[in-house]
Amino acid sequence: MNFADQLLEKARALNKKIVLPETEDERTLQAASMLVKEKICRVVLIGNPDKINSDARQWRIDLSGCEIMSPEDKSISEPLAEKLYQYRKEKGVTPEIARNLIKDYLYFGTMLLKEGIVDGYVAGATHTTSDNLRPALQIIKARQGLKTVSSFFIMIHPDKRWGENGVLLYSDCGMVEMPSAEQLADIAVASAGTWKQLVGTEPRVAMLSYSTKGSAKSPDTEKVIKATELAKKLAPDVLIDGEMQADAALIPAVAEKKCKGSPVGGRANVLIFPDLDAGNICYKITERLAGAQALGPLVQGMAKPAHDLSRGCSADDIVKVAAIAAIMSNL
Repeated sequence: MNFADQLLEKARALNKKIVLPETEDERTLQAASMLVKEKICRVVLIGNPDKINSDARQWRIDLSGCEIMSPEDKSISEPLAEKLYQYRKEKGVTPEIARNLIKDYLYFGTMLLKEGIVDGYVAGATHTTSDNLRPALQIIKARQGLKTVSSFFIMIHPDKRWGENGVLLYSDCGMVEMPSAEQLADIAVASAGTWKQLVGTEPRVAMLSYSTKGSAKSPDTEKVIKATELAKKLAPDVLIDGEMQADAALIPAVAEKKCKGSPVGGRANVLIFPDLDAGNICYKITERLAGAQALGPLVQGMAKPAHDLSRGCSADDIVKVAAIAAIMSNL
């Protein structure tokens, strides 16, 4: 069983409920049908039931077993709007603004997540990242103990020598452009937690740089050194080391020369990049030149799992992300 299939099995055992707001898109309804038929998770769709069921018939999609909730149902929307107002009134949201916002499927879905009616949220097939994640960043916010919400990729490499049987986690590759040392430490700690949730083994976190253990000095390397120190204080029980170059993080023979005695060197499975340029470039090179499968970008560090899809995603991609949301909800 490959790693992607293992994720589906983990989600299946949890029986979580995931909301899919973008019901105007055929891929979303296809994914909903697959998730329920294969018993990966329970599904809540958002929208007008007649319209959703009409579209499903047109596209020949079986939605039996899916739950549909509508912002037009005042018995659901009015309590959610009142809660939204309470959460955001200090930011200038009035009761009237809250009632209008709750008509938006993304806000409606996010409030279902906030109130515990669903366990996870997945959207982005038809919305930009900023539009999709804005409600979650405003309402769900960062997990206690962290101030930074970030993104990650699960990289599934055909060469099983790397990471954990070919699986590695890369972060941040899609959200925080120029992280400070404090943000980088948050990203490292969140990534270690994500690894434990999704893979289930001990994370070994490498704080990457163009320098290994002082081989070069600059503001950039000093940032990574400081971030490493902060991350170790935030998560003293997690194996975190840096600063180190990628070869020192991944290849035992190189680690023996450059960072001998490191608990992470030569066997890292979680790679933390110093900025978005490095992370985004590296994941694409790994995917295209090394033939790795990239699952993501996915969101971590939130109090509850709200994930963003690529607008070019397939129904199968939505299924995988929904499974990951289900697993990440199991804190």
